[in-house]
Amino acid sequence: MKAYLGLGSNLGHRRTHLQTAVDALPDVIAVSPVYETAAVGGPAGQPPYLNLVVELDTTLSPRDLLELGRRLETAAGRVRTEPNGPRTLDVDVLLVGDLRVDEPDLVIPHPRMWQRRFVLAPLADLVEGDVRRLGPL
Repeated sequence: MKAYLGLGSNLGHRRTHLQTAVDALPDVIAVSPVYETAAVGGPAGQPPYLNLVVELDTTLSPRDLLELGRRLETAAGRVRTEPNGPRTLDVDVLLVGDLRVDEPDLVIPHPRMWQRRFVLAPLADLVEGDVRRLGPL
C-alpha cells in the first residue's frame, strides 16, 4: 500500500541527514522536492528546516513505519530534549493507505499535517508528479 513519510532536519548537515534517511528507507517510489521553512512551534531562534515527503509502496504496518522512523532519527543523532525542539532528523508517518490509527504515540492520518504547509506542499508535489525518483536530493 502507499504510505507517506514527512522528513525534516534543522541541525547539522541537514541535506545529508535527509539523504541518508531516504537512502535507508525501503520501498521508496518517489521523493518530493526539498523545502526550506522556518521552525513551527518550539523554542524561539531555531534554525530553518529542510523538509520533504517520501512516497513508499510498502507492506510495512503503521507501527513498523513509526519504529523505522525512530531508528533513522537515532542513527542521525537525534536527541529529544524538548517538544518541537531543534533536531538532526524528524520522521513523521503521515498517511498509510486509507488506514486510520489512534494510539497514544501514533495517529494516522497525522493530526497536524493539514496545518503545516511544509508537509502539504511536498505532498502535493508527489500527487502532481513533481518528484525525484530515487535520485539525490
